[in-house]
Amino acid sequence: MSSTMIFVNLPVSDLEATKAFWGKLGYSFNAQFTDENCAAMPISDSIVAMFLTEARYKDFTHKAIADARTTSEVLLCLSAESRAAVDELVDGALAAGATEPRPAQDHGVMYGRAFDDLDGHTWEIMWMDPAMVQG
Repeated sequence: MSSTMIFVNLPVSDLEATKAFWGKLGYSFNAQFTDENCAAMPISDSIVAMFLTEARYKDFTHKAIADARTTSEVLLCLSAESRAAVDELVDGALAAGATEPRPAQDHGVMYGRAFDDLDGHTWEIMWMDPAMVQG
């Protein structure tokens, strides 16, 4: 079975500000797939966030681009290795200019927080007790 990748394409209003924001969180960009219109940010071996200028994003759809600051388009959820890792990433995002749309959710075996990035895209960061994942 081949490995499937996911490319999450998101429109952004300021590509350089987006790259700087994610860079502050420790992410880097694949130069081979990054130019003045888009930036490819590997999240894992099988997940890549593609940040596209609004003009470039419009090349792929005839639909209106949602304003993620006022309309929920999608909730992106990334797993974290620990509760502390959840807090570290979200706190770093807040320090880099993100906002926190809701309080942390602590369910004992699951812990999560969220942030809205510079364009309003909601990123949820979640830790789940590994014993729950196995069983």
